Amino acid sequence: MAYGQKRNTPVVPGAHRALDQLKYEVAQELGIQVPSDGYWGTMTTRDTGAIGGNITRKLVALAEQQLAGRTPAGTP
Repeated sequence: MAYGQKRNTPVVPGAHRALDQLKYEVAQELGIQVPSDGYWGTMTTRDTGAIGGNITRKLVALAEQQLAGRTPAGTP
C-alpha cells in the first residue's frame, strides 16, 4: 500500500474518538500501562493483542444486545 492511503477508516464520523477512548479503558481494566507519549509501537504483542481482543469482545456483546432489542448497561 502506498503512503498516504488509509483504507481502515471508520464509517461513522467520531467513531475513531470513541474507539480510542475504549482502547484506553480496556487497557486500564487489564492493568496494562498506557504509553505516556501515545505511541503504542513499543508495547508487547501480548499486551496489544489482549487490548484488541477485549475491545472486540465488548463490541460483539454490544452488537448482540442491540440485535436482541435490549439496551446495554449504562445506556439510557
